[in-house]
Amino acid sequence: MSAGAVVHVLLPFLLCIALANTHIFDKVLVDVTYDHYAEKKVDELPAFLAMPFNCLINVGYILLGIYWISQRIPDIASSYSKDVFALMAAAYGPVQWVRLATLRRAPSVLDQWFTLPIFAWVLVWCRVIEKGWSSRYALVVESCSLLSYGLALLHDQGFEAALVFHITCAVFQGARAQMRHGDAASMRYFCLALLSCTGFVFLKLLDHSLAEYWPFQKLTGHFWSKVCDILQFHYSFCFLTRLSENVHKRS
Repeated sequence: MSAGAVVHVLLPFLLCIALANTHIFDKVLVDVTYDHYAEKKVDELPAFLAMPFNCLINVGYILLGIYWISQRIPDIASSYSKDVFALMAAAYGPVQWVRLATLRRAPSVLDQWFTLPIFAWVLVWCRVIEKGWSSRYALVVESCSLLSYGLALLHDQGFEAALVFHITCAVFQGARAQMRHGDAASMRYFCLALLSCTGFVFLKLLDHSLAEYWPFQKLTGHFWSKVCDILQFHYSFCFLTRLSENVHKRS
C-alpha cells in the first residue's frame, strides 16, 4: 500500500471530521436515538456494545479493508485505486461504530457523508480501467461527491437524493466498463454486487417492519443490511479488480 493512498483518504477524512464538528450541519436530519434501530439496546453492556450485533458488524468493514489492502494487482494505477477503496472501507467501519456508541450528531453526519465518496470512487476506478489515471478527474469527482452532501442542508431527504444519484452513476459506469472489458466472471461479480446493494437499501429501510417477525428480532434488518453492504464492497472489489486484470492482460 502506497503512502499516497493513505494521504489521499486521510486528508478529506480529517477535513470532513472537522466540518462535522462545527455548527454547519446542525439542521441536517439525522437519527440520534436508539429508537431509530429495531435492535434493542442492552443496558448491561458498555456503550460501544449497546446494540451488540449492529456494533460488532462494523468489524467486518475493517477486516474487509485489511484483506483488500493485502491483495496485489499488476497495474499500478488500478492498485492505487484499490488501496484507496480499501482504506475507505476500513475507515467507514469505525465511523459507524462511533455513531452507535455515542449517538452524537457529528458521527451521524459523517456516517451519511462518507457513504457518498465511497460510491463515487467506483467512477474513478472505472475511469482508470478505461483510460488510465487522471488526478484531475479524481479530484473533480471526489469534490463534487463531498459537496453534494450539501443537499442535506436544503431538504430533509437531500442525503437520500444524493445517495440515489451516486448509486445510479456507479451502476451505470460499472455496466459500461463491463460491456467494454468484462467477461463471464466479472459479470457474475457485477450481478452479485447489484444484488448486495439492493439488499443493503431495502433491509435498512424495512428494519422496523421486519422486526415483527422472529427471524429478524435478534439479527435485525439493519444488521443484515450491513452484511449486504460489506458484500457489496467485496463484490465491487472483485468486479473492478477482474476488469483491471483483463485490461492489463490485453495491453
